Amino acid sequence: MMNLLTESAASAGGGIALMVIYIVIIGAAMYFFAIRPQKKEQRRMTAMLSALEIGDTVVTTSGFYGVVIDITDEDCIVEFGSNKNCRIPMKKSAIAEVEKPGEA
Repeated sequence: MMNLLTESAASAGGGIALMVIYIVIIGAAMYFFAIRPQKKEQRRMTAMLSALEIGDTVVTTSGFYGVVIDITDEDCIVEFGSNKNCRIPMKKSAIAEVEKPGEA
């Protein structure tokens, strides 16, 4: 009878170790499939916005195309359309894509 109790205690310890291994595997999978790509995209966006220059063509997060005419630390002024009178100040974080003038 004593032998049976020690065997069940040992198997319970093995079950806990197996559960810890599953938790570690799930945590690693979440890191590689969710957190890591998000950080990579955030670094790409930061690099793109830090390379922003006057004259660059941009696409905003709402889908508007425009040309950057002035830049400050957090904001920029974008000119939309061929009217040349539609100049809107916006946060740099509202820019989704940047195209340099020489690219196409």
